[in-house]
Amino acid sequence: MTKLSVNINKIATLRNARGGNVPNLLQVAIDLQNFGAQGITIHPRPDERHIRYQDARDLKAVVHTEYNIEGNPQHNFIDLVLECKPTQVTLVPDAIGAITSSAGWDTIANQSYLTEVIQEFQRQGIRTSIFVDPIAAMIEGAQKTGTERIELYTEEFAHQYSLGNKKGIDPYIKAAEIANQLGLGINAGHDLSLDNIQFFKENIPGLLEVSIGHALISESLYLGFDNVVNMYLRKLK
Repeated sequence: MTKLSVNINKIATLRNARGGNVPNLLQVAIDLQNFGAQGITIHPRPDERHIRYQDARDLKAVVHTEYNIEGNPQHNFIDLVLECKPTQVTLVPDAIGAITSSAGWDTIANQSYLTEVIQEFQRQGIRTSIFVDPIAAMIEGAQKTGTERIELYTEEFAHQYSLGNKKGIDPYIKAAEIANQLGLGINAGHDLSLDNIQFFKENIPGLLEVSIGHALISESLYLGFDNVVNMYLRKLK
């Protein structure tokens, strides 16, 4: 079975837009797990424009499933992860000020750096995953760092699928086959949605986990509106 980890960054974005604590990030995390989510993912960035570093600390007390923290392993991020000791840390090469993740690691050029960071996390019992494009050399480079898993960057698959091009899955199938041969666990994320997730899952051998945020939160707005509107109508009678 492929596990679902829900990225709650967008909940923090909505909260931060007005200040205060609505919606309550911790309660959302609790509810999502009660609804069946098998993990909670956060991606704090240096400017804390959505998830704040304190959120990462506070969530530790309420996440009883898998806790996954994503981010660029700069000094402050490394310190945060070592303090929170999540189940998994996913290393993402975000540029400062990036709106969202836009590429996987060059695991060859950054191999020494990634190896050092990964060893530090593993010494603390934290599982590691490296965000990579579906390129054989990058997956092979990831394996040499000692990471337990990779996370396939799926934006291009999602884009091709939206155009009706199901052949866009092919590089990901090949990437998964290589990862399986190298003994790497496979995660995936970015622009996966209700429209494309079943096709992706059925075609990727050994897919352990998907991390979904923007699409899942956006879809929930639509699928939840009926209930919310009727709650308001009953209160306004």
